[in-house]
Amino acid sequence: MPNRLAGETSPYLQQHKDNPVDWYPWGEEALARSKKEDKPILLSIGYSACHWCHVMAHESFEDPDVATVMNQFFVNIKVDREERPDLDQIYQLAHQMLSQRPGGWPLTVFLTPGQVPFFAGTYFPKQSRYGLVGFPELLSNIASIYRERQAEIAQQNDALLDAFRRMEPRGGGQRAGFSAAPIEDALVTHKGSFDARHGGFGGAPKFPHPAELQFCLRRYAAARDDEALHIAVHTLERMAQGGIYDQLGGGFCRYSVDGEWMIPHFEKMLYDNGPLLALAADAWAATRKPLFARVAAETAGWVMREMQSPDGGYYSSLDADSEHEEGKFYVWSREEVASLLSAEELAVASPYWGLDGAANFEGQHWHLHVTRPLAAVASHLGKAEAQCEALVDSARAKLFAARERRVRPGRDEKVLTSWNALMIAGMAHAGRVFGRADWVESAGRALGFIRATLWREDEARLLATCKDGRAHLNAYLDDYAFLLAAAIELLQAEYRADTLEFAVALADALLARFEDRDDGEAASSDSHGGFFFTSHDHESLIHRAKPGHDNATPSGNGMAAFALQRLACLTGETRYAEAAGRALEFFYPAIVDHPGAHTSLLMALEEHLAPTRTIILRGPQPELERWRRALAERYLPATMVVAILPGTQKLPQVLAKPESAAVAAWVCEGRTCLAPVSVLEELCATL
Repeated sequence: MPNRLAGETSPYLQQHKDNPVDWYPWGEEALARSKKEDKPILLSIGYSACHWCHVMAHESFEDPDVATVMNQFFVNIKVDREERPDLDQIYQLAHQMLSQRPGGWPLTVFLTPGQVPFFAGTYFPKQSRYGLVGFPELLSNIASIYRERQAEIAQQNDALLDAFRRMEPRGGGQRAGFSAAPIEDALVTHKGSFDARHGGFGGAPKFPHPAELQFCLRRYAAARDDEALHIAVHTLERMAQGGIYDQLGGGFCRYSVDGEWMIPHFEKMLYDNGPLLALAADAWAATRKPLFARVAAETAGWVMREMQSPDGGYYSSLDADSEHEEGKFYVWSREEVASLLSAEELAVASPYWGLDGAANFEGQHWHLHVTRPLAAVASHLGKAEAQCEALVDSARAKLFAARERRVRPGRDEKVLTSWNALMIAGMAHAGRVFGRADWVESAGRALGFIRATLWREDEARLLATCKDGRAHLNAYLDDYAFLLAAAIELLQAEYRADTLEFAVALADALLARFEDRDDGEAASSDSHGGFFFTSHDHESLIHRAKPGHDNATPSGNGMAAFALQRLACLTGETRYAEAAGRALEFFYPAIVDHPGAHTSLLMALEEHLAPTRTIILRGPQPELERWRRALAERYLPATMVVAILPGTQKLPQVLAKPESAAVAAWVCEGRTCLAPVSVLEELCATL
């Protein structure tokens, strides 16, 4: 019989609804039972695209004997980390404290009835191996420890909660004391960890780090630092040529298991691809390299083809596995490729994608990655490069069509507000840079879905997730901050008064629900400033975080400060900039101590020290569009461009420039605008 997970929206929880384990979703029913029966909680956190989550499920959670032990000694709670990042943050940090090792998924944590963890690990095999105790044996040991060592557990719990309190940043930076020094220090850090050969930062496993790459591009624009440009461009080139990038269908996988970007962990996440799409557009604008235009087009095509629902929202992820094998959907045998391509296509594709070398994936299979530049292949074959490019394109189309007939990886079809926001921003930004109205329209449809389904206008409240028409769960800081930034990006691609109104409503809700501000104390108090990850009316948990550092996704505080400053420029409302300033004040000591970990906040600091420039375009179509396109193709990361059609109503005073029969541009910093410019070439020369 299905367990209590059968009624949940999360595909990950649904995957476990037929387990013999008496699973509960996180909630009052499970927590109350734990207290009533004085049973410890076995908390298992994962997500639907997680390979090792599937392995542990098949080995242990589907086994009736293991389930019997779990049900006898524990209240078992299953959590989707994508729906409950608040819980995942708390218990990943607890795992690091208890085990002195980095966490991951599946996360396996044993809690007291008071929700405080006393033992934590990640994947446990059913039988002891890999130096890990077998899961059934672990269950018996933990049950005994809980019964027999209550005093030690209580002492450890007190120490853990105290450690949580001490780890939170303490504010106290004065705005007058802000300087660009942390920005320069972060760049030095990134240069020091840069892999000069393969690109990226550090070694295996290697993650994309789009925020750090975006930061390096911005440093190039601000200071003409060619080394910073090389870090971003070389990394994106190597990724685009590597196996982390889907050479046939577009889009990036979550990370590479090696340091060369060759073999990925094959899951594809929405949250990576939104920022990487924007990065590809910016890299093209800065360099005009055709590779980046192709990557942007293929990634946007993948998003619209495979990740956008009929209702407009973007799905969350694609699984790493198909037919219970990681990567099976993506890899090839040499014989299969040869059977699909003409001799001429194979002659080019084989050296280009490494099929003429040793197999790079288990079972004598190849995962496609670019091993030789096309120019070198053309030279070796005595063909024109354009001819070889055409042959690669036709080979790609044939292999893609054949791959489409395979059993596809699972798709997590829940719509997450924060991840959708990252993709909306990426699609809107890239659509603006490349003049692709279809990409902008895709972003607009996704925003429309969120406004219709996940935004409660009467309460000025966002919800975090939606699937099959059911939206629920109180939204988090990232949902509000990322969506505010996305709305501002969409305004630059297509100005609409209702989009700006929605951005204002989001910002007001963000300040009301998340800002740590005691109006009875001085704004410079080291206890206040910045934004909590959970809202003021959120469920009470053992820890309430106020994170400033970046993880796989940007810092919610960094994105909030960045977007609020930009919204102040668009509305003239100084309270948004003041809230951003308070956040920067609070986190400034942490930024100074660890600049490389606070890239998103540093980009907000950049635009605080050198205020964002806003270019307001007024005039009739199609000339207005020509001006907007000319500016969009230039790499101007600290500049917003807003093109406003004649007759547009409800304009804030700062945007309400006079209409005329010809296009005019106002270049503004804050409330100060230069005289209007009526010649496009003159404007471009000024910029």
